[in-house]
Amino acid sequence: MSLPLEDYRIFAIKYAHHHRLARENFIGGDLHDGPMPIDYFVWAIIGGDHTYIVDTGFDGAMADRRGRTITHPVGEGVRRVGIDTETVTDVIITHMHYDHAGNHLLFPGALFHVQEREMAFCTGRCMCHGELRHPFAVEDVKAMVDKLFAGRVRFHHGDAELAPGLTLHRVGGHSDGLQIVRVHTERGWVVLASDAAHFFANIEQQRPYPVVYHIGDMLEGYATVNRLAASAEHVIPGHDPLVLERYPAMDGDTAGWIVRVDLSPGS
Repeated sequence: MSLPLEDYRIFAIKYAHHHRLARENFIGGDLHDGPMPIDYFVWAIIGGDHTYIVDTGFDGAMADRRGRTITHPVGEGVRRVGIDTETVTDVIITHMHYDHAGNHLLFPGALFHVQEREMAFCTGRCMCHGELRHPFAVEDVKAMVDKLFAGRVRFHHGDAELAPGLTLHRVGGHSDGLQIVRVHTERGWVVLASDAAHFFANIEQQRPYPVVYHIGDMLEGYATVNRLAASAEHVIPGHDPLVLERYPAMDGDTAGWIVRVDLSPGS
């Protein structure tokens, strides 16, 4: 007999920002080019007796190297939602790009959940090509290998259930082993799309993001995201500043920083 689904709370935590133009966010550019900045998030999924962190972001040194601006360090945001980084037991890495897999020492006791295909991708022959290698940071890949040999990595192949109401799904596209996270909440199934859709516009307008390994998988990924989510309002893109505008802040002090995406937009 299957266990009942848990209703989780989900916090989208912004940690960095980068100014850019709309033409940088769509294959083929954008006819109405203008400012379309990108935000960087990690996510915290909190249940009755278990917490999951989704992605680990990057630190100040990586921000300087990549020309990004840290707005709040990842650890500060995670602690602000009431989570002790020292006691986190499970971290989901959606993919191994530099903005999702850094801060190597932040969760010292955690088990890391990674798609087997993603680890093969970022250590395999495709990394001979600079264009495919560029979104990865070698220190992040090395750190994950260290965790693997320390017994702190669990590989997944395709779909996986971590707990009742929390599932992983490989979609690929942006990176070969990119996985999305489906989370059950009081308002239904929410999908943390991560970089399956950087912006609402990518998925709503079927306009792929330019950093891509397989365009066909990226487009099919849009369909998978929509199929798994209860509605379009249950899809949370990975980098859109509109997430902070559409969803309610955790409290009066976290507007523009931390929002509750388990709650309905505008609630």
